[in-house]
Amino acid sequence: QVTCIEVVEAYVERIKEVNPLINAVVKDRFEEALQEARQVDQLLAEGPGDDFLEEKFPLLGVPITVKEAFALHGMPNTSGLVNRRNVIATSDATVVSRLKQAGAIPLGVTNCSELCMWYESSNKVYGRTNNPYDLQRIVGGSSGGEGSVLAAACSVIGVGSDIGGSIRMPAFFNGIFGHKPTTGVVPNDGQFPNAQGVRTSFLCTGPMCRYAEDLELMLRVMAGPGANKLKLDEKVSLEKIKFHCMDHDGGSIFVSPVDKEILQAQKKVVEHLESELGVQVRRVAIHKMKYSFQIWSAMMSSKDSNGQEAQLFSDLLGDHGKPVWPLWELIKWLVGMSSHTLPAIALGLTEKLVKLNPGGNAKLVSMGKSLQEEMEALLGPDGVLLYPSHPITAPKHHSPICMPFNFAYTAIFNVLGLPVTQCPLGLSSEGLPLGIQLVAASYNDHLTLAVARYLEKAFGGWVLPGKA
Repeated sequence: QVTCIEVVEAYVERIKEVNPLINAVVKDRFEEALQEARQVDQLLAEGPGDDFLEEKFPLLGVPITVKEAFALHGMPNTSGLVNRRNVIATSDATVVSRLKQAGAIPLGVTNCSELCMWYESSNKVYGRTNNPYDLQRIVGGSSGGEGSVLAAACSVIGVGSDIGGSIRMPAFFNGIFGHKPTTGVVPNDGQFPNAQGVRTSFLCTGPMCRYAEDLELMLRVMAGPGANKLKLDEKVSLEKIKFHCMDHDGGSIFVSPVDKEILQAQKKVVEHLESELGVQVRRVAIHKMKYSFQIWSAMMSSKDSNGQEAQLFSDLLGDHGKPVWPLWELIKWLVGMSSHTLPAIALGLTEKLVKLNPGGNAKLVSMGKSLQEEMEALLGPDGVLLYPSHPITAPKHHSPICMPFNFAYTAIFNVLGLPVTQCPLGLSSEGLPLGIQLVAASYNDHLTLAVARYLEKAFGGWVLPGKA
């Protein structure tokens, strides 16, 4: 009904209108995108047949955005690091190339936190990204620009990555869908920084979008041949899923208590599943979840099976330059002289502390391994766990520094390797997005995606900012 050029022009106009407020797209490629749209229209006019095109190019002419940490040919690839500000990608990350080959048209790249290791997307290269539901609030990180741009209807689908919740937190704070696939299925190469050592089994690349049905198609394209492992063709009978529910992590001293409205939203989901599907949602209390932050932290800094040490964050901060001394950077920061953000400096300082307790770390790593076994056994081939996405709705700018460990609610599932879909559940009394994480056992991504599609119908899914 509409031409591809009309679609791309509409999204370009929308970005021009909204981006000055949210600062999500940090570099655009509008000219190239419009050129590519014309080529799509030409292809359609030549008419090789819709079925042929749909099979060969499932995303033909669909406008997309890409987190700036991923290589997109001709676009910057700094990850918010000042000494990388002249780095321009000369090729595409594998997932970007697969999406392009499927016919998608990239509009530009979106903001992230410095080195993708903090949950507010702000850095000294591009500044800060704002939440479209309330500009005074954060968009989450590290795929925060992506969460914001999708929520503001400036793009259809987007590429994110997640080592501690970097797809799911922005999806939650911005009221959209995001999926962290089972570990090791979607290739991570072509992003900076990329995982090394033990972290290669925690980092996941995945889809972000406004509509639940787009997750599966994107996941198939991004996973390529790996999609075969994910049972995406299996029909899911929701009535046969064994649902489990946990309201909070058990009361970790490091993490804020879960907000009443988030608990209320989760309760509504439970009631809906029980009344509409006739299932019994089983309440569970998994004791080790209370130590989520400590387990994630210890596992992130552990050695891999070959005895290789985890890469130091402070080494990454010095990319293409002199080594960075976090304490010296802190002093410089206090007088406004550092080119790094405070969260990045703080992370550089705290990673040194983690190294001081090897015995305690080893205990936590083995606790993580046994938690993984416990979770796989609990969920089995047909289980889905409902779990809060974050203890609070999108906080005000800068406030995460006062509650730095709240990301533990998402991070624990990275070290457990489980697939998780983040699903929006309408808005809070303050007009901020609510949501829930849907977790399954490894390679059962099809279950969480099916439940996300169901909850979207039941609770309305994404809400246009400014509508409420």
